[in-house]
Amino acid sequence: MSSRIEDYGLIGDCETAALVGRDGSIDWLCWPAFDSDACFAGLLGTHRNGRWLMAPAEEVTKTSRRYWDDTLILETRFETANGAVALIDFMPPRGSASDVVRLVRGVSGRVRIMMQLVIRFGFGIDIPWVKRTEDGALLAICGQDMTVLRTPVETRGEDLTTVADFWVGEGETIPFVLTYGPSHLPVPKPINPADALQATEDFWTEWCSHCTYAGEHRDLVMRSLITLKALTYGPTGGIVAAPTTSLPEKLGGKRNWDYRFCWLRDATFTLLALMNSGYTEEASAWHNWLLRAAAGSPANMQIMYGIMGERRLLEWEAGWLPGYEGAQPVRIGNAAHAQLQLDVYGELMDAFHQSRVAKLKLDDGTWDLERAVVQHLAEVWNHPDHGIWERRGDGKHYVSSKVMTWVAFDRAIKSVEQFGFDAPVERWRVLRDEICRDVCEKGFDARQNTFVESYGSQLLDASILMLPAVGFLPASDPRVLGTIAAIEQHMMRDGFVLRHDPREISDEVQPIEGAFLACSLWLADAYVLAGELDKAQALFDRVVSVANDLGLLAEEYDSGLARQTGNFPQALTHIALINTAHNLSDARKSAEKPAMQRSK
Repeated sequence: MSSRIEDYGLIGDCETAALVGRDGSIDWLCWPAFDSDACFAGLLGTHRNGRWLMAPAEEVTKTSRRYWDDTLILETRFETANGAVALIDFMPPRGSASDVVRLVRGVSGRVRIMMQLVIRFGFGIDIPWVKRTEDGALLAICGQDMTVLRTPVETRGEDLTTVADFWVGEGETIPFVLTYGPSHLPVPKPINPADALQATEDFWTEWCSHCTYAGEHRDLVMRSLITLKALTYGPTGGIVAAPTTSLPEKLGGKRNWDYRFCWLRDATFTLLALMNSGYTEEASAWHNWLLRAAAGSPANMQIMYGIMGERRLLEWEAGWLPGYEGAQPVRIGNAAHAQLQLDVYGELMDAFHQSRVAKLKLDDGTWDLERAVVQHLAEVWNHPDHGIWERRGDGKHYVSSKVMTWVAFDRAIKSVEQFGFDAPVERWRVLRDEICRDVCEKGFDARQNTFVESYGSQLLDASILMLPAVGFLPASDPRVLGTIAAIEQHMMRDGFVLRHDPREISDEVQPIEGAFLACSLWLADAYVLAGELDKAQALFDRVVSVANDLGLLAEEYDSGLARQTGNFPQALTHIALINTAHNLSDARKSAEKPAMQRSK
């Protein structure tokens, strides 16, 4: 049986990432990149679908774990009757190859350790050919993939598994290094584990030294920033939504999606989180990724792209994997990439405007793309779409989508006003006002005194919480206050905000999924703008209280089961945590003008 989602820790090298269980098992790793096939897929199946276990071969009386200060070096400590041992896991900043390093360090006494390495390429189905090299390393090859294991410990094969048993005493450190390389190239050269550990520590310590956030919960904000950096594909600057696929939004359910791609939806939130925390280099890289990915005809712009900017993210099912705790199907790729979601145009325009305001150096072609986007949006803003939550089926006139089309025109107009660009700004002002009237007339339910999910609906949707944050209406507007009150009445469970209205009965949202953690933080942001700082702080504290012992958060939280659900760790959740922490900190310094308002 898989570990609970929150029982995993994250290690990575800014090109891919692995999940390490509290039990010492690496149950998920896609190699060589985030969107590659997994060679350890035990997370979505059993140990026979691939894992790498390192743990005491005797009863463990206590387990604890931590990250080394501000790094992505994970230490898990096991205590037994005979002594204690520390397992240090990390992935060094990538050199000529990608490595996973596991150091078994004796803390006290003498402990017997077992190692089980099950490599299964192709998402847990392809069994490699294994042989020894001349220098004693263990080589595994299947198709395009190759791994090499180097360790001073003697290993042997048992039942298509590489195993070892060894003792570690106080003061001893025994290294294991697993390296990936393309099978058609020479075997990757060995690295020095001690030097790699120092280089990894130096890399993260130096990176974290640039953080400018000095408010409350700095440890959680820093951990969220490290997580965001770990989910960044270094060569392109693209940021994946999560390093996993098909972790269920509802345990045992069918809403299992592949999140190993880059969403335009997260663009502005991501830029604000990075820029406000002092990471302008990462913000610039993200902006440049956005510009390259969205290049071309605005009519063909997608809601998400691959880490290199790929556009075809074809969805298929890995039928041989039973799924996390039986949640099927296991999906690879994401068919939602082909949906029309009008909100992404607003996110793109907002992201570019915020970059300009923050004085990031932008490509000369950025404004030309923005003009083309707005020109296209003038023709399609009133079309139905699939909304921010990527509903499958017929499109609707989603309120949040329409609001983000308003944002697109608003930011384009502000860019003209502030930076002197040439554009048909009067026509854009007319369209901006027309969209505002349309939303207020058709997307507001006067009887309930709230904005709703879509035109003509009486149901709510958590994305409407962003109306004041994007500057569509001030938080003091009675309609916004009514919307907040309606969300509080109908959309909250055990103090957390649901994404979909629980009064809706449909195959897509029933049985009801867990609370959406980013949405809970969006409500906290709305409280900040409304001057309700104590309510905002209480909600923020409630969300961070469900982070695991390492400070990591998934997409959702099932309060009934007290478990995290959805893909993990989730970039959008950590981005929202960073931004809400900034909003609270800035608002307490200056209650008159919270810095989080995006309509600069």
